[in-house]
Amino acid sequence: MAFVRRSPGPDERQRDAERTRQQLLDAAVIEFGAHGFNGARVSEIAARAGVNKQLISYYFGGKEGLYRAVADRWRASEPAITEDAESLGEVVGAYARTAIAVPDLLRVLVREAVDRDTSALDPEGQRARFRSMVEDFRQRQLKGELAANLDVEYIALALFGLASAPVVFPQIARALGLDPDSEEFAAKYADETTRLVEHLKED
Repeated sequence: MAFVRRSPGPDERQRDAERTRQQLLDAAVIEFGAHGFNGARVSEIAARAGVNKQLISYYFGGKEGLYRAVADRWRASEPAITEDAESLGEVVGAYARTAIAVPDLLRVLVREAVDRDTSALDPEGQRARFRSMVEDFRQRQLKGELAANLDVEYIALALFGLASAPVVFPQIARALGLDPDSEEFAAKYADETTRLVEHLKED
């Protein structure tokens, strides 16, 4: 009896397409984090994802569309990062834990800063995101989570740096006698960060 190859149904094609998109996004985060937008190569992203590079144009419209999709996926995942966090300290600790667990996303931001590359960015989207963060800080300040004499914009910048430090400066962590690659480090750093931010409360 001859074997008849069955064409995939619509649901299977949709699952395959979504799987391919996610593979490309995962690979893109690593490549953009390592080389920035200008230095990243679509051929390397496709090879890492194990797919034809033409699929980057097919699914994302090209390299810039893929870069924006990486940013969109990060923004979409942000609410889940802090869904169990109540205090500002817990929020910052959650971001620190996530930065250590998924360092390539943070490295994309670092590469933007180092390269001063704005060709593929969404500046309005970034400004809106951080304006929302500052407004949240202001509300928390009114509730006493931040001392009244602290400037929330400056504190937001400082706390973002606090959460990012182990990924941006792993060599300094090692010089301090810490092991940022150990399993225990992420939890310990997040706990210490949470406690540190708690000290910013109004007396």
